[in-house]
Amino acid sequence: MPRQKIKFALRVSPETMQQVKEFMDRDNCQTQNEFIEKAIRFYVGYLSGNEAGEYLPQALVAAFRATLRDSENHICRLLFKLAVEVDILMHVLASAVEIDPAILDKLRGVCVREIKKSNGMVRLEDVVLYQQGADKS
Repeated sequence: MPRQKIKFALRVSPETMQQVKEFMDRDNCQTQNEFIEKAIRFYVGYLSGNEAGEYLPQALVAAFRATLRDSENHICRLLFKLAVEVDILMHVLASAVEIDPAILDKLRGVCVREIKKSNGMVRLEDVVLYQQGADKS
């Protein structure tokens, strides 16, 4: 059973009508009415801001997803490489320095607070000053 349609007058500029005729084929619309109705729904969705995925072209959504997936994979590979390098550094340091486990636990707490406070932006100069007993500012 077809949906009931409401008929109303619509006035548009000749340029707008030309665009409807040009683009309706690109959107696989059978009629100008179908194209205009889809355009109205798109614009209402855009204005309401709901379900943006429904209004973004699927190719654009797919490109965003692929870019995000590639970025995630790249970050994961870099984090893995960094973890390997940190592990090597810890093994080298542990073989060269004898450190009391209690001091190591205290240092871990200091480092956790330092990382949280600086959002991970720790500078070697600040660490040297801390180790020398100077106040960090």
